[in-house]
Amino acid sequence: MSDYISMKARADLCAAAIKKHDRVQVVSHIDADGLTAAAITSRALDRCGIEHDVKCVKQLDRKVLGDVADANVPTIFTDLGSGMLSEMPLDIEIVVADHHQIDHRQVDHQHLHHLNPHLFGIDGSTELSGAGCAYIFAQSLGENRDLADLAVVGAVGDLQARKFGKLVGCNRKILRKGADHGVIGYKRDLSLFGKQTRQMYKLLQYSSDPYLPGLTGNEGASIAFLKKIGINSSGERWKRWIDLDEGEQQKVVSSLVQYCISKRMSSYHIQRLVTEGYTLTREREGTEMRDASEYSTLLNATGRYGSADIGLAVCLGDRDKELARAKKKLKEHQKNLAKGLNFVKEQGITELDHIQYFDAGSSIKDTIVGIVAGMSLTNHRKRDMPMLAFADSDEGVKVSARGMQDLVRRGLNLADALEACAAKVGGMGGGHNIAAGATIPDGTKDEFLELMDVMVGEQVAPEG
Repeated sequence: MSDYISMKARADLCAAAIKKHDRVQVVSHIDADGLTAAAITSRALDRCGIEHDVKCVKQLDRKVLGDVADANVPTIFTDLGSGMLSEMPLDIEIVVADHHQIDHRQVDHQHLHHLNPHLFGIDGSTELSGAGCAYIFAQSLGENRDLADLAVVGAVGDLQARKFGKLVGCNRKILRKGADHGVIGYKRDLSLFGKQTRQMYKLLQYSSDPYLPGLTGNEGASIAFLKKIGINSSGERWKRWIDLDEGEQQKVVSSLVQYCISKRMSSYHIQRLVTEGYTLTREREGTEMRDASEYSTLLNATGRYGSADIGLAVCLGDRDKELARAKKKLKEHQKNLAKGLNFVKEQGITELDHIQYFDAGSSIKDTIVGIVAGMSLTNHRKRDMPMLAFADSDEGVKVSARGMQDLVRRGLNLADALEACAAKVGGMGGGHNIAAGATIPDGTKDEFLELMDVMVGEQVAPEG
């Protein structure tokens, strides 16, 4: 893990720069990865005795950077910043702890300290999340191994376990540190969402990754499937996954595998039925925070609906008022995702030569349209093209793009494509090779689509 050691050495330099100050501010992203990154950094700063404010933003743009310049205090950017290094305010001590692709334009900033896995040959889309990057930085600020559980939540929320069905690289090193410290456990488990909180039939009914034909979206069929294999067939209150004994759990998994084979599902989707699961051992069983996947979804439900402060408070330990508010946001989030998927199903997906897209307009919130795009791509029969989604936003037109790992293997880099194509129409973009976003001016969508179709076609090598 020499790459990790080199990154830790860089983190030590970043921490030394921050420790010179009595007061700083933290600017982070609003999604689960960003909120956990902010919480990790905030906790570490508290333990150092450094006063600070935390601000979570939907995107890093020139307005936010202007506010940072006006505040004129040392600033730590977490889970964002690497794409705008050349535009950072001068004369302010700045630490950027991010995992997205890097702005390679000329940077002349004497007080800029940059911590990013890509600088050390570490893949920021699969091997280290924004929260993981913040964790490495926090370790340089002091003894903060116990914050590894939040780093795992951030990585899971950023879908970093999806490619291999488990966390790998630096994420895995952090996972093991957390396990050794007793704050997180991990094992192979059913991958369906809601194992801690949902009744068993709802695990099947609401499964989207993988999509279960005949069961997903069908409550009656899901109940009948479980009764057929003897789960809750006596009519008592439905159990959750965590209520089943080991034999019952094995029966559900083997029956689901056989069912998926009978439906001629791909081996990829069948394999996704069982992946590695992550349990936060300090959290109460049966709650959203006990499971890393459910925890990250709870956080997304706050940040993406203008209530990042609620999610941050939960990360920092609130298990009373703010948690109750977060759960209300979660119910709203789940309803909106279902509506979004129905919108895409009804309106359809438009296919070009090398990309496919849908335009949600104002029907899907710009902060969740990327999630809907990813779920639509997973469920859609056409997975050999990246999915683009458009939604109205206050800043213009929001673009979210999602791809599959096979496309990345063949050359797809959505971050490069969105950055270049958005710039040509007067917008801004960036992110990861497999998932990226942009904001473009109103009236430029058609030109943007033409540019993207060409560039993705140039990036992706033919199959075979």
